[in-house]
Amino acid sequence: MLGPDDHYIIISADTHAGGSHAQYREFLEEKYVADFDAWREKYKNPFKDLKDTDLRIRNWDSDRRDVDQFADGVVAEVIYPNTVPPFFPSFVLFAQPPKPEEYEHRLAGVRAHNRWMVDYVSQAPERRAGIGQIFLNDVDDAIADAIWCKENGLRGGILIGAVPPTADWIKPLYHPDYDRLWAVCADMEIPVNAHSGTGSPAYQPAPAMPLVHFLEIPFYSQRPLVNLILGGVFERFPKLKFALTEAGCAWIPDLLATMDNLLAGMRSNKVGEMRFDGELVPPRSATEYFHQNCFVGVSQPTPADIAAAQGVVGWDRVAWGSDYPHEEGTHPFTREHLRQVVGHLEPEKIQQLLAGNAAEHYGFDLAALQPFADQYGPTVAEIAQPLTELPEGANQALERSAAQLAKSA
Repeated sequence: MLGPDDHYIIISADTHAGGSHAQYREFLEEKYVADFDAWREKYKNPFKDLKDTDLRIRNWDSDRRDVDQFADGVVAEVIYPNTVPPFFPSFVLFAQPPKPEEYEHRLAGVRAHNRWMVDYVSQAPERRAGIGQIFLNDVDDAIADAIWCKENGLRGGILIGAVPPTADWIKPLYHPDYDRLWAVCADMEIPVNAHSGTGSPAYQPAPAMPLVHFLEIPFYSQRPLVNLILGGVFERFPKLKFALTEAGCAWIPDLLATMDNLLAGMRSNKVGEMRFDGELVPPRSATEYFHQNCFVGVSQPTPADIAAAQGVVGWDRVAWGSDYPHEEGTHPFTREHLRQVVGHLEPEKIQQLLAGNAAEHYGFDLAALQPFADQYGPTVAEIAQPLTELPEGANQALERSAAQLAKSA
């Protein structure tokens, strides 16, 4: 039982980091350095992430990161990529998969990032679970990179990009050619991660393109879950760990119900005039596969996300995330955010959301994190204090949840 003076351990299941171009150069294979220098000289990022120099350094300055995280009460984190690796056209999560003629150099770029990430997490290995990047263009390369990430201490696993419908040179995630990769990840306990922002098509340039892109991000971010369930991947690999992050979870019950109904109709041949070979239809419900294999990193959760997590999604399937260092994340108001959305819950449930589930999925040692929590983490009594008004300069996360709470009042 947690008492009012006990400190919560907070693990963020969604943060971001990446090297600067100068840092990535140090981790690039020598044979690509000259090409990198020529590319870097001409490069202009169309999606420059954190415009302010002081904000940008939070991607790679380890000491600055610790200052910010500890001040926010966060003592450990799962780290996704965030910057622009060598030879990438833009911010890593929005970049299209490499075309065949780009593949060699783009692969060299993500491997430089992975080496950088190994070095970065080594500065605080008990508190940082780094995630490596792979490409799906070549399954043998993907397997080799997944194994390399595991053997070099990236216990966050690997990030797979959702395959855009316009990337017809890469097979979709439901294709059985990837079974060799899933088998390795299941056998070696390598978590497979997908993150919102990947998988969008190559949009035609036009003034409305950014609006359409951002509206459709949720749909394309959900496709990996749909592909893996309907493709029978979780039926064939029941021990595969799959996490979907920074996409919320309030939408999951409706999507699971839709897939459950579709699969049931296919098994009974009650989908209009369509008839299906029974061997092609996964034998269990999408909801069962979700609870067997899937995990959700819910960044800056809203009250609707918390409600879904306590229902169909399952409290043991969800971990809280801050989305540091992004401006839509909870920093520097994480304490206020937690008071706002989970402060009314039982302390043990809060601790499970803030650390227990992430520790189980990504292999954090909670005993090793407790001294950091005792020094920096909020107390049970602090989070139980209702947030009656927003602080000055309240961020997007606080404002969004406040709006939901006001509508439901």
